[in-house]
Amino acid sequence: MLIPLSLSNLARLDASVGRPAYARRDLSAGIVHFGVGNFHRAHQATYLDDLFNLGRDHDWAIVGAGVMPGDKVAREKLTNQDWLTTVVEQSASTFQARVIGSMIGFLPVGDVTTCVSSLADPAIKIVSLTVTEGGYFIDPASGVFDADHPTIRADATHSEAPKTVFGLILAALKARRAAGTRPFTVMSCDNVPGNGEVTKAAVAGLADLTDPSLASWIRNEVAFPNAMVDRITLATGDRERSFARDNLGIEDAAPVFCEDFRQWVLEDRFPAGRPALEEVGVTFVDDVDPYEMMKIRLLNGGHAVIAYPAGLMDIHFVHEAMENDLIRAFLSKVETEEIIPTVPPVPGTDFGDYHRLIQKRFANPRVEDTIRRLCLDGSNRQPKFIIPTILDRLRHGLGITGLALESALWCRYCFGVTETGLAIEPNDPNWSRVTRVARAAKNDPMAWLGMDDIYGETAQAEPFRRCFAEALGDLWADGTPAVLQRYLSGVA
Repeated sequence: MLIPLSLSNLARLDASVGRPAYARRDLSAGIVHFGVGNFHRAHQATYLDDLFNLGRDHDWAIVGAGVMPGDKVAREKLTNQDWLTTVVEQSASTFQARVIGSMIGFLPVGDVTTCVSSLADPAIKIVSLTVTEGGYFIDPASGVFDADHPTIRADATHSEAPKTVFGLILAALKARRAAGTRPFTVMSCDNVPGNGEVTKAAVAGLADLTDPSLASWIRNEVAFPNAMVDRITLATGDRERSFARDNLGIEDAAPVFCEDFRQWVLEDRFPAGRPALEEVGVTFVDDVDPYEMMKIRLLNGGHAVIAYPAGLMDIHFVHEAMENDLIRAFLSKVETEEIIPTVPPVPGTDFGDYHRLIQKRFANPRVEDTIRRLCLDGSNRQPKFIIPTILDRLRHGLGITGLALESALWCRYCFGVTETGLAIEPNDPNWSRVTRVARAAKNDPMAWLGMDDIYGETAQAEPFRRCFAEALGDLWADGTPAVLQRYLSGVA
C-alpha cells in the first residue's frame, strides 16, 4: 500500500523505515537555511534530526528559505508533505531509509518582507546556506568577491528589494542592528575554500556599496565560521521517487539518496549560541583549514580527475568509472604523486587511509552517482578544486604532468563530443563560452589558457603551458585511453 508522506501518516510507514522519535509540535525555529536542496537535507538537516532524536535542543529546528526559481518548486513539494523528507543512506551492499523532520517551515520565495522579518526574529540565531560553489559572486581568477557583478550592483541599487541571499541577510542584519538585537551567525555549508570568509566578504562587500558603517559592524560583530562538509548526495529523479514507492511504500515528491558516509567539521564560533551537534558526530575545531583543504583537493579534486576521462569514454556512473583500470589508476597516481604532497597535515588523519576511503566511496555501486554530475560546472569548480593545487606545485618547482592532463581532459570534454562521437549536452552555466574556446583550443591550446578569469597566473607558467599543450595535442591525436596509458606507464 502506497502511503503519502505526511505527519499524519508517519505511524503507518513500514517498520523498516526510521522516523522522528520526537513530536514536531515540540520544535521551534532557531535556524533559517537558504538552499534546501538534497545536500542540505542529507547533511545538516539529518544531523539535526539525529540531535532531536536524542531529546536535545528542540529550539534549533530549521525554517527553509530560497531566492531561486527552483526554490519555489522545492517549497511547494516540501510544504505539501509537512516539510518531511525520506533520506535513503546506501552502503555498497545495503540501504537504510529514514524520515527526518528537522524542518518545520519554508518561507515564501520572493516575499522580501516576510523573509527579512523572519531573519530579524531574535529566536533565529543561525542563518545557514548551501547556494553552490558558483553562488558567492567570486571572481575565479582573483578569488575575491566581485562587487561589480551586475546582480550585486542591482541589490545595492534596490536594497529594499534584494534578489540575492546576501542582500536578504544584509537587510536582516541591518534590522537587527537597529533594534539592538544580537546578530545571528552566518554559516556556509558549501564546498568553497574558506567558505565562512567568502560569505563574510559577500555580505560585507555588498554593505560597502550602500552603508560602510554597517559593513564595518558586520566585519567586527557577525560570526562567519568556516566549515568542511562532506557527503555524496544524488539528484532526485524518477528513479529515486520510484524506489521510494516500490521499496518503501512511500509517496515522497523529493526523497534524498546519499552514501552512508558523512562528515562535518566546524569552527566553533557561534556567539549567539548553537545546537550541541558534537553529540551526533560533528567535529568542532579552532581551525578548519587543514580539513577543508584535504577534502576539497582529494575528494572534490578526485571527482574532477575521474570525471572528464570517464565522460569522454561514455561511462555513465561513477562506480563504473572506478571499475575501469585506466581511470582508477589515473586517480591513484595523480592523488598520491601530485595532490597529497600539497595538503598540510590534518590531526588524526593518515592521507593514505583517506585516499583509500575516497576510492571506496567512489566505487559504491548503490549510490549510482553520475559522471555527468561530476562534470557539471567545471568553470566554477576547476578554479576551486584543481587550479590552486597546480599553482602550489608550480610555486615549489614541482611537476604537474597529471594535473595538466586533467585540465586538458576538461578542455577536451568541453569541445562537446565524446571519443565515440556522441554529443555532450550543455553541462556548465558557461557552456557556450567554454565550448567555443575549447574548439579554438584544438588547434591553439593557449586559447584555453587565455581564460584569465579561470586560470589567472597559472596560465602564465611555462611548465604548465607546455604540459597542457602536449596533453591536449595527444588527446586529439591518440584518444583518451591511449593518453592515460602512456601517463600511467611514465611515458607522458
